[in-house]
Amino acid sequence: MDPNQKPVTNPYQLGQVLLIDKPLGWSSFQVVNKIRWLIKQEYGIKKIKVGHAGTLDPLASGLLIICTGKETKNIHVYQAQEKEYTGTITLGATTPSYDLETEIDNRFPISELTEENLIQTTNQFTGDIMQKPPIYSAIKKDGKRLYELARAGETTEIKEREVNVQAFELTQIKLPKVDFRIACSKGTYIRSMAHDYGKALNNGGHLSALRRTAIGNYRVENAISLEEFEADFKNI
Repeated sequence: MDPNQKPVTNPYQLGQVLLIDKPLGWSSFQVVNKIRWLIKQEYGIKKIKVGHAGTLDPLASGLLIICTGKETKNIHVYQAQEKEYTGTITLGATTPSYDLETEIDNRFPISELTEENLIQTTNQFTGDIMQKPPIYSAIKKDGKRLYELARAGETTEIKEREVNVQAFELTQIKLPKVDFRIACSKGTYIRSMAHDYGKALNNGGHLSALRRTAIGNYRVENAISLEEFEADFKNI
């Protein structure tokens, strides 16, 4: 060992994988910052690498994989794994952000929507499909996030990208709301699926609830809350 190199003093520097159930209202970045601060306070250190393996919007809850220390080099491995989500699409209305971040901009009658049509239309969204990310997304263009451009009222052309959807099933139909379960590849925007699903029904739709339930073999049932981590994170 290099005599000038400081020894690793805690398991988080060696590398840990934490399963956190992200609460509503928190950004993924805020969760990472909170965990980094707690570790630094507990061990009296000035620096610790902490990162997450896949962003969840503030309006979404569920599984967030947090990597610390040397394990951060494996973040890309977790990011590449299949994701599973549950949530709710509200039909009969669209929003610019495809979710509840922005106000409804168009309304549509839902009287002609049938359960059979709702179920059959999900078949258009399985397998390899093309989709456009929402204009309110963290994708960068010319050095700026798309949501920054959108909030400034600027319009920009977004290219379609191919994603893979292993499953899209409706778990409850109670119009105007339909509950769903989706299993999909990295890079899939569930907000875009909600918007495109409404469009495929010759109607409109937006995402009104979202929860990530799994990343690969990691499930939210095995995750802990931020409060639990703060209370006993040394034992994780």
